[in-house]
Amino acid sequence: MIRRLSLLTVFLLLVLSCKKPNDAQLNTGIWRAELKVTDDEVLPFNFKLSNDKTKGYHMEVYNASEVIAIDDIVTRADSILIKMKVFEGYISGKFTDSTITGSFVKESLDRVVPFTAVFGVENRFDGETPATANVSGIWETEFSPDTPDSYMAKGLFSQQGNVVTGTFRTTTGDYRYLEGIMNGDSLKLSAFDGAHAFLFTAKVTDSSLAGTFYSGNHFEEPFVGIRNKDFELPDEDTLTFLKEGYDQLVFSFPDAEGTRVSLEDEMFKDKVVIVQIMGTWCPNCLDETKFFVDYIKKNGNEDLQFVALAFEYAKTKEAAFTGIKRLKERIGVPYPILLAQYGTSNKARAQEKLPMLNHVLSYPTSIFLDKKGKVRKIHTGFNGPATGDAFVAFKKEFNAFVNTLLEE
Repeated sequence: MIRRLSLLTVFLLLVLSCKKPNDAQLNTGIWRAELKVTDDEVLPFNFKLSNDKTKGYHMEVYNASEVIAIDDIVTRADSILIKMKVFEGYISGKFTDSTITGSFVKESLDRVVPFTAVFGVENRFDGETPATANVSGIWETEFSPDTPDSYMAKGLFSQQGNVVTGTFRTTTGDYRYLEGIMNGDSLKLSAFDGAHAFLFTAKVTDSSLAGTFYSGNHFEEPFVGIRNKDFELPDEDTLTFLKEGYDQLVFSFPDAEGTRVSLEDEMFKDKVVIVQIMGTWCPNCLDETKFFVDYIKKNGNEDLQFVALAFEYAKTKEAAFTGIKRLKERIGVPYPILLAQYGTSNKARAQEKLPMLNHVLSYPTSIFLDKKGKVRKIHTGFNGPATGDAFVAFKKEFNAFVNTLLEE
C-alpha cells in the first residue's frame, strides 16, 4: 500500500510539473469541505481560499477560533496538490472553479480519506431544527465505556443559539478546537488540523450525552457523559515518574547530522533542562512546541536548555528527519530535536527507549531536570490553547516552576 501511495504521489507531481497549464482558476472566498468518514457520516470544515499573483493560492482552515494557514498549494491544468504546513498529510485531486474532488492522504499510515469541497457554502453543518438542549458547561465523559480501553475526559463546551464550540480534555492531551451545532437534541462537532480529522456525534439531554467519536475513516468509539461542574482529571504531574531503582534520565539519540546527543553533553551542563517527548505528527505536540518557542523568545536564559526526543511513525530514518526538519523550519524551533524512534509511534516501544520511566503515557510528555540533572517533575500531556482556563493555568504554573529551578 505504501508503494502504491508513494507512486501515486510521484505520478501526481510529474503531472503537475509537466502538463501545460490552462485557464482553470479556483474561486476565492469561503469553501466548505467534507471528509467521508463512514458511509453515513461526513466530517465538514470551512476554509478560505485567496490567490496572490506572485505567491499563488493560500488557504486558511477554520476550527472555532483557530486559523491554520496553508501556503503550499500547486495547481496544473485541473489537478491540485495541497500540502499541510507542518504535517506529512496532503490533499490531492481534481478541481473546477467551484469544486474539488480527491483524497486526504497520510502515506506513512496507509490512510486515504475521500475529500470534496464546494465553493460558497459558509455553514459548517446543516441544521435547521432549533436546539432543544444546551450543552454549555463541564461534562464528565467516558470513552469506550465498560471496556479495557476505557478512558476519562473532561468536556468543556459553550453554546450560543445552536452553535457549539469547545473541546475534550484527557490525561494525554486535548482534542483541540472543536466546532459544530446542536440540531434539535443532536450534537455534531468536528475539527481538521492537517493531521487529525475528528468528528463527534451525540444525543444530548440537559444532564447526559451519548455518542460516537470518529477519527478519520479508520477508527470510531462510543462515549457517554454526564454534567458535573466539579469533575477534574488526575493531576498531570503524577501520571509518569521514574521507576524504583532509577534516579536520573539517560538517553543517547542522533540529531540530523548523525551526531549522538546525550545529557552528558556540554550544552546541558549546569543547566535547567526540559526534555520534550513528542512526534512531528502530533497536533498536541505542535501546540506545546509553539508554546516552548514563544517562551524562549520572551524568556531566553542561558541557564535553560530544551531538547526534544521525536518518536516518528515515518517508515524510514530519512523520512523521519524530513518531518523533523519541516517542523523546525516552519515553527522556528531553536533547540535540538533528536530522533528517538522511527517506523512506529507505539508507546510501549517508546518506553523501551526510556526504561527508567514507568511508561510513556502521552505524546507530548515533558521532563524537567534541575541544574544537577535531577528529575524534578514529569508533566504528561499538554493543555493547549483550546482548553481556555486550563491553558492559562498551565502557563502560570510552568513559568513559576521554571523560575524556581533557575533560581536554585
